[in-house]
Amino acid sequence: MLNNSSDKFHDELNPGERMIWSGQPQKGLMLRPSDALMIPFSLFWGGFAIFWEFSVLSASGSFFFALWGVPFVLVGLYMIFGRFFLDSAKRSKTFYALTNERVIIISGLFNQNTMTLDIKKLPEMNISTKNNGKGTITFGPSHPMAWMYSGSSFPTMGRYNIAPSFDMIDDAKTVFQHIKRLQREGS
Repeated sequence: MLNNSSDKFHDELNPGERMIWSGQPQKGLMLRPSDALMIPFSLFWGGFAIFWEFSVLSASGSFFFALWGVPFVLVGLYMIFGRFFLDSAKRSKTFYALTNERVIIISGLFNQNTMTLDIKKLPEMNISTKNNGKGTITFGPSHPMAWMYSGSSFPTMGRYNIAPSFDMIDDAKTVFQHIKRLQREGS
């Protein structure tokens, strides 16, 4: 169950702590449940912003109105295209590990952040899986609308009220069973 991402955790392990599993989220561009709402909204936003900017520029509008539309066009382009690439880049820099003592999550696109959760003190856990075995294990309660913000890198979206998780990992049920076994052994 160990893969080449286990090297990333060498310096994180305590004396006597042993690695049970390590992995990474699914790589590449992907759609999430939140995209059912975000794609139409982003097309509407971006389309209107581009229409506005084109109209102002073609009508020889004022420099102020042309400049006013630029941030809206940039936000629209980010929502239409950029967020998928940013999400993919963030997932490529995210690493997960399960040890006999802790859950470890290393993430961060520009700065490395390390989060650890004690196996014995984990709050509720939830698992959602797909037919191909990939799934997400969430540690702790989630905000009821968390599905809308998953994978979002837009400021404030996806950053609050979302519990730590092993997002889109291979063979999620097996990892979930390992965690449950470690919790039973520790109690």
